[in-house]
Amino acid sequence: MLKIENLTVAYEVAPVLHSINLQVQEGQIVALLGANGAGKSTTLKTISGLVRPMEGSVSFGGKEITKLRPDEIVELGIAHVPEGRLVFPGLTVEENLRIGSYTQKFTQAEIKAELENVYELFPRLAERKRQLAGTMSGGEQQMLAIGRALMCKPKLLMLDEPSLGLAPVIIDSIMEKITEINQHGTTILLIEQNAHLALEVSHYAYVLSVGKVVSEGQSADLAKDKAMLAAYLGGS
Repeated sequence: MLKIENLTVAYEVAPVLHSINLQVQEGQIVALLGANGAGKSTTLKTISGLVRPMEGSVSFGGKEITKLRPDEIVELGIAHVPEGRLVFPGLTVEENLRIGSYTQKFTQAEIKAELENVYELFPRLAERKRQLAGTMSGGEQQMLAIGRALMCKPKLLMLDEPSLGLAPVIIDSIMEKITEINQHGTTILLIEQNAHLALEVSHYAYVLSVGKVVSEGQSADLAKDKAMLAAYLGGS
């Protein structure tokens, strides 16, 4: 579904990604792991068209998207939930969700159906659909950010640190929902600093270190590689 080849990205003159290669197969959850500054968020921003690479290419569904605008990339079926959630605090829950559908040419009936799907996945959002997003808890805002991305019916959902700043019980709930979204047919590219948690929910994983892919493989196999976890992810 997604193929990155020899991707090099720099901010001004400082390289951030060094000729990385990465693939996401349809139906998978693929985890992108690494310490702060490894280049994980830059990878997602480059896929989304928010950052332009110096070299290399990004293809989605066999079509190169490297030079497309962000809105064109969303229209193809890629949704990006950024780190920090970035909901619109002065809008209600339902207004935030509806914004997620505006990138597609949906009828009102289709928008209503997608709203019902999101409310079924996250009942808390249904309970609070008239509440201002800025007054919600961090966990509720994360649900809202994911729900807003799902409103455009993405083929690929990219999640940047969905557990950041959340209580353990909320993190478990969010990860269960991510697994459920995948089981319903959405392919997922997941950035997560909690490597053990990411390897539990994903099928395949890549490990980045200072902008380079230093390890990759089936998640279950990487979870057993104690030396790799200790060297690059702070595992014991």
